[in-house]
Amino acid sequence: MSDIEEIRRRRIAELQQQAAAQQAQQQPSDAQSQEQMRRELEAQKKQAMMQILTPEARSRLANLRLTKPEFVEQIELQLIQLAQMGRVQSKITDQQLKELLRKLSGQKREINITWK
Repeated sequence: MSDIEEIRRRRIAELQQQAAAQQAQQQPSDAQSQEQMRRELEAQKKQAMMQILTPEARSRLANLRLTKPEFVEQIELQLIQLAQMGRVQSKITDQQLKELLRKLSGQKREINITWK
């Protein structure tokens, strides 16, 4: 009986090693596929922005992305949703984008520094 138990233990250990090896091989491929999907989504978003915004407005968003990337992400998603709903009849100009940014940014905090 001890021989059979030893064989079972070895076989279980082999199966565990094989499962661990398979899992290790799948993780990089999962990460690669997620990265590829992220790149594809970014390309689709960029294409949509080219259809929705004028070059000047895209430039303004690119500059704003340097300081407020999360805010720009929100705006881009909102613009894409508006375009999909058919609420954008023509390309959004830089002036229209500035007005939209003013409305979405809400109240700005005023910071006063006094020197003594």
